[in-house]
Amino acid sequence: MNVVTVHTDEITQVKVPLPFPLRWVNAYLIRGSKGYTVIDPGLHTPEAEALWEQVLKEQGIGYEHVEQIVLTHHHPDHYGMAGWFQERTGAPVLLSETGYAQVQLLWGPEQPMSPLLLELFARHGFPEAGMEEMTKHMVSFVDLVSPQPQVTLLREGPVRLGDRVYEAIETPGHAAGHLVFYDAEAQVMFCGDHVLPQISPNVSFLPQVEENPLGAYLSSLQEISGLPVVMAYPGHREPWQGFGARAEELVRHHHERLALMEGQLSAPQSAYEVCRATFGDRLSVHQLRFALSETIAHLILLEAEGRIQQVDPQADRVSYVAISK
Repeated sequence: MNVVTVHTDEITQVKVPLPFPLRWVNAYLIRGSKGYTVIDPGLHTPEAEALWEQVLKEQGIGYEHVEQIVLTHHHPDHYGMAGWFQERTGAPVLLSETGYAQVQLLWGPEQPMSPLLLELFARHGFPEAGMEEMTKHMVSFVDLVSPQPQVTLLREGPVRLGDRVYEAIETPGHAAGHLVFYDAEAQVMFCGDHVLPQISPNVSFLPQVEENPLGAYLSSLQEISGLPVVMAYPGHREPWQGFGARAEELVRHHHERLALMEGQLSAPQSAYEVCRATFGDRLSVHQLRFALSETIAHLILLEAEGRIQQVDPQADRVSYVAISK
């Protein structure tokens, strides 16, 4: 595997290792006359530190040459190394306001998102026996995003990456506050995890963040699928052409998944039961967290569309059933 790929005189892809099945996350170095922009530097691990030190040395880039660190979104595999970079470079870290609010929920003092998410999972049928392991899993991410950076808020609109001006476009769904960066003149997009080749981005429900994340995701996919893009640089897998077709394919995928889950609800089931029926019983705790959150997101959209309903909305545990047509 080539860890470093030079795509143009300005754009270099760096594959930063991950201790997950995805194996790596794509970071990008964008060269400009004022220095380098680093996009999504990866999860903070000793392996990522060693890789970046090696890559910067081989590319002849000193820490003083890094102008800014720009994040498409707040997920730890994109955000985690931002503070490490900032400590060494003094460069600003740019992240959307919505993304930064979630950083504080997830990894701020007392991690307020963890008990909210565990309570949500319990209501949707997650077994009590798995709660301790899931709690440890949530806590484990703090070290992987530390030290945390001081963040400069990044809003929709023009943003300079290297010597070119891109348009930051908010694309919710995979992550609330997710931004893609689009150069209309060159027809180039840094798409983060909003649209990925070959794999479907996770779309999870999180308490107090987005009421209907899958609905938001499908809407944002439809809005940007018509943009002319000759080269898309994703957060995972390889840069590719055919961005619009892939966005439309993802829309179809989620409609198929919605129909599948609706079909499983001829009798009442919890989200956990639907999750297991859809994704199987051989998931790691990391995979199960995202699979269950994604299942809940799909059930929320099905309920909003009047295709399923809660059996007893006041019950401690939530069950859903399809509405007879």
